[in-house]
Amino acid sequence: MKTTKALRVGTATAAVVAVAAVGVWVSQRPDAAKSTAAKPMPPVPVTVATAQIRDMPRRLEVVGRGEAFETVSLRARVDGQVLAVPFTEGQTVKTGDLLVRLDPADYQARLAQAEAAQARDQAQLAKAEADVERYVALKAKGFVSEEKVAEVRSTAQAMAATVRADRAAAELARLQLAYTEIRAPFGGVVGAKLVFPGAGVKTNDTVLAVVNRVKPLYVSFAVPESQLLRVKDALAHGPLAVDISLPGPNAPHFAGQARFIDNAVDNTTGTVQMKATVSNDESRLMPGQFVNVSLVLGTEKNAVVIPSEAVQQGPNGAYVFVVGPNDTVELRKLAGITTQAGLAVIGQGLQGNETVVTDGQLRLTPGARIQVKPAAKPTNAANGMEAAEAAPVATPAVAGGGAKGEAPAVPATGR
Repeated sequence: MKTTKALRVGTATAAVVAVAAVGVWVSQRPDAAKSTAAKPMPPVPVTVATAQIRDMPRRLEVVGRGEAFETVSLRARVDGQVLAVPFTEGQTVKTGDLLVRLDPADYQARLAQAEAAQARDQAQLAKAEADVERYVALKAKGFVSEEKVAEVRSTAQAMAATVRADRAAAELARLQLAYTEIRAPFGGVVGAKLVFPGAGVKTNDTVLAVVNRVKPLYVSFAVPESQLLRVKDALAHGPLAVDISLPGPNAPHFAGQARFIDNAVDNTTGTVQMKATVSNDESRLMPGQFVNVSLVLGTEKNAVVIPSEAVQQGPNGAYVFVVGPNDTVELRKLAGITTQAGLAVIGQGLQGNETVVTDGQLRLTPGARIQVKPAAKPTNAANGMEAAEAAPVATPAVAGGGAKGEAPAVPATGR
């Protein structure tokens, strides 16, 4: 029994010695240190841009909606039956163009009746006036009394009043006949046909058509009450220039002027309503259409500007990766950021001429090495630096945009 136990202990000891020997042999191999050593991280490919110092307009950018300069829902002023609807849906009309015609037969008969009554009473008035002249002459000769002369004069005056009433009745019948033709009250665009021949309409009841004046066009939009003081200061110097654009890339822009500001702040939204006027000569904007509205409320001098894609958001707020010496990056916190047209205006945390990373941030950590990718074509942000003033693109924030003829675009490599 003791012999068996000693044999097992000896076998285990021999195995341990063999494993230790193998470990010593492996550790002494020439390539062992190389395989176990940590490999250096390769540089991260990124694109970069240089922060610029420039004057940037302070822009307020909101969403607005087109609104007809004038709009009217046409209704009949008399009862009748629709005889014809001669306009084409969506037609551009001028002032006085015929849109709907009602059956005029009934009103033509009423006019003829009123004119006949007026002619009858006019003849009776002429007879009464002749009687007055005759009785005045007889009274002068003593053949009739003063009372008789007064009587015939009263009859003549009553007939004169009757003739005036007949004239008014004929004019009313003439107006009612004219009301059977509904015409455009101003130039604009007429909408869909809401009635058709044969339909019966009542006075001021049935809508026959809707006409909108779209040249010029209103654009209504809401301004946050926090910007109200700036807006009023800008309006104090005259009409406020407004840039109107349609949503989407390469959208056209329209110049307008803001003149109207409402007299109260909406308690439910904390905004105040404003309106801008756009000439809309080519009728490219329509009532009810959503548009982007940009207002210049001042200029920020010597602002630090970078492409907006360089700004990242973290748990502690906004930051950028700034390129330092030896192609390493550091994380820099930012404050007071406003954006517009692909550009970010930095209030604190960045200086002019510093280089920031615009693409590839997800693989970066503070102190990481980078490799700048070769430029393929200008980025959208670089193009935005050139066109910020000429064609601002609406964003939710209030920010400045570059003016024409100022500093060149932010140099940035292609992604």
